Amino acid sequence: MEETELCFPHINSSCRKQKPSYTEAVLSYTLLSFISLLTTSLNLLVIISISHFKQLHTPSNLLLLSLAVSDFFVGLLMSFLIIFTDGCWYLGDQICAVYSFIDSTIITAPVGTMVLISVDRYVAICDPLHYHQKITVRRVSVFNVLCWTCSIIYIAVLLSDVFKQPGRYNSCYGECVIAFDYIEGIIDFILVFVAPVTVIIVLYLRVFVVAVSQARAMRCHIAAVTIKPSKTRLQEGSNTGGLMHVMKSEIKAARTLGIVVITFLTCYSPYFCSSFLGQNFLFGSTSVTIEIWLFYFNSCLNPLIYAFFYPWFRRSVKLIVTLKIFQHGSSGANIL
Repeated sequence: MEETELCFPHINSSCRKQKPSYTEAVLSYTLLSFISLLTTSLNLLVIISISHFKQLHTPSNLLLLSLAVSDFFVGLLMSFLIIFTDGCWYLGDQICAVYSFIDSTIITAPVGTMVLISVDRYVAICDPLHYHQKITVRRVSVFNVLCWTCSIIYIAVLLSDVFKQPGRYNSCYGECVIAFDYIEGIIDFILVFVAPVTVIIVLYLRVFVVAVSQARAMRCHIAAVTIKPSKTRLQEGSNTGGLMHVMKSEIKAARTLGIVVITFLTCYSPYFCSSFLGQNFLFGSTSVTIEIWLFYFNSCLNPLIYAFFYPWFRRSVKLIVTLKIFQHGSSGANIL
């Protein structure tokens, strides 16, 4: 082995550098830079939109805000990894432990947020009369904080061995590895994947059944109103129209957030299945496994889903890009 092929030429236990072709290196830099920039910028727009405009200070949007924060940090981590395209970790074992902690936390925290989103849609569709009593901004804020706190504590316990002995799983010097044994993989798989996903699926199946039954009931009610006398028809039609508008809005929101949840499960499943099998995760952009990259890609998809399905996001982005949010009273603008 030549010295020029080592990450640290003067250390015998150094890892070897990876030498991609020029075309591969340029493509890797370009793709990583583009996805990182897109992920951070789009999620930053979501964070600014929900934080700035008062009309968006709703329980559902606060959950999206929590999700956008984790996705924003994912974008930053992606840009951080661009400097390691040769497969070498130059920052030492201690920084590797800190990096592993941050990365694992932002992988775990969104799982709890997805459960909270499912609960929010369940109450909105299945118990709409008590929704504003049960789901409030304060309660959602508290649960968001609890979700992040529990994730931090859980990852701190899971990676306690890494903090006690940084670099214990590295096969050579210049590597950054997260490793779980079989028992830890099973625990992580059950607590952070199986249990939350089961709750999410059960709640959304219930939401789907109730939404279908409500749609049928509203169609029957409309049909019944149309055959009544004109005066009664006008009165009931007015009430029905308002109720229909509210229900359609809630069902549309449930559908959009359902797409977010399905995308999340699709991108996260490979990671947690690998964790269940006790696979090690090696950091360095040319050596990161497909499971990690799917997780990174999910963070880029979420704001694109909002842009496609939420008109308020497109309006708020227009005000942000044109710098109109710096005008006096812009926070009270009507964007819904």
